[in-house]
Amino acid sequence: MLLQIKNINSYYGESHVLHNVSLEVKNNQVVSILGRNGVGKSTILKSIMGIVTPRSGSIKFKNKELVGKAPFRIARNGLGYVPEERRIFPGLTVRENLIMGKKPNGSKKDSGGWSISSIYDLFPVLGKRDKTLAANLSGGEQQILTLSRTLMGNPELILIDEPSEGLSPMMTKLIFDLIDNIHNNGMSVILVDQNLYLTCNTAQKVYVISKGEIVYSGTGKEVLENKDIQASYLAV
Repeated sequence: MLLQIKNINSYYGESHVLHNVSLEVKNNQVVSILGRNGVGKSTILKSIMGIVTPRSGSIKFKNKELVGKAPFRIARNGLGYVPEERRIFPGLTVRENLIMGKKPNGSKKDSGGWSISSIYDLFPVLGKRDKTLAANLSGGEQQILTLSRTLMGNPELILIDEPSEGLSPMMTKLIFDLIDNIHNNGMSVILVDQNLYLTCNTAQKVYVISKGEIVYSGTGKEVLENKDIQASYLAV
């Protein structure tokens, strides 16, 4: 198992946000977390990355405990994080943003990992914008740049938070196609997004969360066919 989360409880101050949350991610698997706004989806990702420290429970990546580690150390262990806020460097070019994604100490994939040329092969739209300031990219191009910059760190597991937020349907479809490409290149993914249909068709495993608790898990197909789950927890 690549990632195992067992019974984590996470808080913001005294507000108890995650209640005994458990989930798993296998090698080369896309796992999605679905739920209404404000139920704890993003907090799960932040807990994995050490931005929020669970008060109890365990998060193990390749059998190594992550709880209590600093975010930069977690990233160097092989995890990448694409936050909902794109956090590009607007005054840098596309190429310069990608260079910023490299880890200072490299990674075990240095000899065959992601490079600017391989990023441009996979995402030709960025290659065409190589010398363009990130501030001048469209919203969709900025999202692709954020994904790509994270890939430059050669993670084994990438956490992607609401990648289609604010994008057109056409650009949303492109983003999900890119996530499929990332997965097909051997990457494991945890995906949080509000687009039920595209998310369930991308993920092999789906967890549904409500009020900080996992209330259902199944395949994407099972979630799409379960109208009760959709009506109760997904505002469909």
